Amino acid sequence: MWKFSIVSIGLILSFSQILIEASGDSNSSNCPRIKLKRQWGGKPSTIINYRPVPVKYVIIHHTVTKECFKFLDCAEILQNMQHHHMSVSDFDDIAYNFLIGNDGVIYEGTGWYVRGAHTYGYNQNGIGIGFIGNFMEKLPNRKALKAAKELLACGVAKGALDPHYELLGATQVSSTKSPGLTLYNEIQEWDHWSAHK
Repeated sequence: MWKFSIVSIGLILSFSQILIEASGDSNSSNCPRIKLKRQWGGKPSTIINYRPVPVKYVIIHHTVTKECFKFLDCAEILQNMQHHHMSVSDFDDIAYNFLIGNDGVIYEGTGWYVRGAHTYGYNQNGIGIGFIGNFMEKLPNRKALKAAKELLACGVAKGALDPHYELLGATQVSSTKSPGLTLYNEIQEWDHWSAHK
């Protein structure tokens, strides 16, 4: 009974935060601009699974696609990725909560409050951030890395991300090489990176 009540309260608080943000009354004016899914030509989710916030984990990925440096190129990559995730992988939406291009723009995937499908075991209590490109041998550019750090600070300011969140590379929690060895080494220098997983 108590477990159900706590989960219900968490969902109500999450939904209240969504309504506050939709009305423009968010207390997170320092957040970076995020291109909404409809702005990059994304389709709506087939099923929306809200989750309680704040979440505890941030999982960093790379998409292993071409890189993009302009909005139209990034949008095309995201549209194709969403189509693949929904049609081939049978996901409800694009897998990631957010994606970041080398244009320095943050692109909304499922966003802060809807569960993604980025990392088994971490979708309900984790934010999946995908850097657009392949970062085995090189880093995303400075604009992309700066955008990611601003997004993380924004998540904490919004109350969507636990102030004591743990930052992980996808390779730490699943059998993948994501986010690429070079990017993985970079994030180990970031605040909140956790080696214990």
